[in-house]
Amino acid sequence: MGYLVSIVNMKGGVGKTTVTVNVAACLARDYQKRVLIVDLDTQVNATLSVMSPLYFAKLKRERRTLKTLVNQTIQAEIGHPLTVQEAIYRNVCDLKGLDILAGDVDLFDDYLLSALINSKAIANQQSYEKTWNRVENHLMRMILKPVLRDYDLILIDFPPGDNLITRSALLASHFYLIPARAEPLSVVGIGQLESRVKQLQESDRTKIKLIGVAYTARGQGSNMELKVKQRLDQEFGQSNIFATEIPQNVDVAKAVEDHQPVVINNPKAIGARAFRKLTAEFLQKLVKTIRRKA
Repeated sequence: MGYLVSIVNMKGGVGKTTVTVNVAACLARDYQKRVLIVDLDTQVNATLSVMSPLYFAKLKRERRTLKTLVNQTIQAEIGHPLTVQEAIYRNVCDLKGLDILAGDVDLFDDYLLSALINSKAIANQQSYEKTWNRVENHLMRMILKPVLRDYDLILIDFPPGDNLITRSALLASHFYLIPARAEPLSVVGIGQLESRVKQLQESDRTKIKLIGVAYTARGQGSNMELKVKQRLDQEFGQSNIFATEIPQNVDVAKAVEDHQPVVINNPKAIGARAFRKLTAEFLQKLVKTIRRKA
């Protein structure tokens, strides 16, 4: 059975998507792991990092995105017209073992989600609150359960913020990794995330464990950066901070324009080399975390 890993920080612009797609690509190419990327972000950046907008538009027309699976699962339709296996786009970037479950710009339509949950509550003769909690607890587990044995790792790319689907993904995950920039606002996003995780753990709804905090967009080592790093060292302990830091690198942005992770698009780039090191460290920390959890 594969492990679900959330790549998450409540703050936007900290490199969640870049970490997700590049680590996923390294795992598939360099370690022959079977990897599924799940794109939870309505900006669909992870999706567009591995396929063209034209192909994404085709998937959306065919309703082969996460949105369709979310709606079907909430409605509990009999004989679903789309299975998760059918929704998955396989061997992205012509890389065997690297698959993606595409996101959707309309994934977080709060009005539609509320309407679907209300209809489900009425049909089951349950309160709206009880139905909402049940959906939150089981939605992403139910969507991904049929393919858990098909993958070694499922990496979930989170949007910023907190909503029903992101909480459901956290509840479904075994582990989480926090990408962070060494700046105050990134720390705020981490604090919000840790409060949410603690709340879910204390209510016995999850046993999710932290793999570590990974710094992205490394700067010049200003006093502010050093203070932020010292604070996170104190809060998490140095053993939970990745030694590998991802530098700012224009080749990473250029690779996104070509709809490829930089580790595929330009393997010799500084950013690509850093992501290969980060992936090796990720696997080491994952093994240690699994042993501690066992």
